[in-house]
Amino acid sequence: MFKNRPLVGVLILGFVGAVIYLATSSNSDEQAPNSIGSASQSPTAQENVATGSASDGTSGNYISYETYQGSGETYSDTNVVLFFNASWCSTCKVARENFEADLDQIPSNLTIVLVDFDESADLKKQYGVTVQHTFVQINDQGEELKKWSGSVSVNEVTDQVI
Repeated sequence: MFKNRPLVGVLILGFVGAVIYLATSSNSDEQAPNSIGSASQSPTAQENVATGSASDGTSGNYISYETYQGSGETYSDTNVVLFFNASWCSTCKVARENFEADLDQIPSNLTIVLVDFDESADLKKQYGVTVQHTFVQINDQGEELKKWSGSVSVNEVTDQVI
């Protein structure tokens, strides 16, 4: 089938090497602490998020699901939006970077909660989430109010909230 087997082997090794290089270089970027602190329990980008707010205390929250789980009642008087995202999703990365850059633009009545798409099978099932980069607004009992995808900025999320 392959007349020149050594060449095929070199190409495969080169491809594998490139994949390993890209995987390790992207992981090191995602594990670096971001501007809003670290609540890390796993090496995914969304776990590096703690409460983000403007220095004047007037903005909303940008938190990890673990933070929300630990003190959800703290956020019950805000509009809570779960952001199902994956570290490998380029659109999710753009959204996370935009949220982190615009923490002071998150309205005081909004809490954006980062949910790891790959590690949250029960939540995905509960809310019928089938693709990463899905947003689900929930009430204080955890019931779905609205679901959408495609937002990559604080303003786009705010425009969708009911």
